[in-house]
Amino acid sequence: MEGIILASEKNLIVGPDEPLKNHTAALLGLQHVLAMDVYVPPFIIAGLLAMSMDAKMGLIQATFFAAGIGTILQTRFFMKMPMTQGPSFVPIGAIAGIYLANGGGRNGLATVFGSLLVGAILVILFGLTGFFQKIIRKLVPSLVGGTIITVVGLSLIPSALNDNIFQASGNLNQNVLLGVLTAAILVLCVAISLRFPRLERVFKVSSIIIALLGGSLIAAAMGRFSFKTVIDAPWFSLPHFAVTNYGFHFSLSAILTMVVIYAVLLTETSGTWFAMSAVLHKPMSDKQWNRGIIGEGISCLIAALAGATPVTGYSTNAGVVSITGVASKKAFIAAGIWFIGFSFIGKLAAFLAAIPAAVIGGVFAIICSTIMLSGLQVIRQQEFAERDLYILGIPIIMTLALILIPSQLTKEAPQLIQYLLSSPIAVSALLAILLNQVLPKKMPAKTAGPVEDELI
Repeated sequence: MEGIILASEKNLIVGPDEPLKNHTAALLGLQHVLAMDVYVPPFIIAGLLAMSMDAKMGLIQATFFAAGIGTILQTRFFMKMPMTQGPSFVPIGAIAGIYLANGGGRNGLATVFGSLLVGAILVILFGLTGFFQKIIRKLVPSLVGGTIITVVGLSLIPSALNDNIFQASGNLNQNVLLGVLTAAILVLCVAISLRFPRLERVFKVSSIIIALLGGSLIAAAMGRFSFKTVIDAPWFSLPHFAVTNYGFHFSLSAILTMVVIYAVLLTETSGTWFAMSAVLHKPMSDKQWNRGIIGEGISCLIAALAGATPVTGYSTNAGVVSITGVASKKAFIAAGIWFIGFSFIGKLAAFLAAIPAAVIGGVFAIICSTIMLSGLQVIRQQEFAERDLYILGIPIIMTLALILIPSQLTKEAPQLIQYLLSSPIAVSALLAILLNQVLPKKMPAKTAGPVEDELI
């Protein structure tokens, strides 16, 4: 974004287009994959749809496949910026609703994928018109962009702590210990890199994968890392592609529902793009915005054909870049290749899924904090007026309110409102844009009141 003023590039060790050895790119790509909870949304959907184990593994593998293709497409051909794609949590409720409303089973899944297919095509057309970047250019100056980045990081922190640690399966005390120790290993790696600059390329660049490996070893010592699932998993298996396994059925109500979902997703993924742009210290051009939307649509189209849910930009990886200082597009393309490998190699996918949630949570929480602080860094570079306090503060309050909102209140809302309430990022982003338009940029001069008249 041209309106966002960004910091210097001193924190980047490797820039997006700088050369990187193949084995280093492969290791760093795996680090990005391990830092993402890509397998969680398909696990949740499979549970809601009461899928068999075979169908569940097929859905997970299809998700890996779509994430890999989408990551490579966005990084190499469309946005041409380091960007990973992964399944969003936003469509989960809508997918379950469409599935059940159409009788479940094969017909229910065919209707789900049919609506996802049409919605993805509409997103592509939206990008081709160039309309989206015009909206962003007019409505999202640096203050609003920084606010969106901030709420992206803030909204993810409760998920890192609650879903991955406090409410994750297993012993709560062990979960907390695993999360704390994993986070401590990450901080130790960063501390070593700061204290000994010669070791920066080892400890800072590889800090996340070192933390995840260390946390997994501690989990194994506690008996919390299950090697049985890895042993039992097949070496090679195919995803359950929708185009060959389920087919497509088109329902107008299902399509309209997914159009709303895709609109929310585009708002949410914009926050991810802002976050990555801030970390890279490079504003996005109008052409990148248009290509990004087209790439998003094509990624979602491939996901629908593959039998996966919509994939969107993952803000987690902006935090990974911020921590490691490595923004190489080659590493992101390697991440895409890893994803595709996981989609066909059952044991690799099983190993990734076997890492305890608490270990991922320890790293995830720190990553989220770096995203949030990147947004505040963008904001602090401009002079604050009184109106700006509300443009930043109220979306933060709304983000926390939607995270803490009682589920009973959400269920009583109309279906469309439920979709919006499920995405604090989208609602808070729209609120920041609205406040920026409504609040006057120049406050009227104060006139003396009765009391002031008396004092004068």
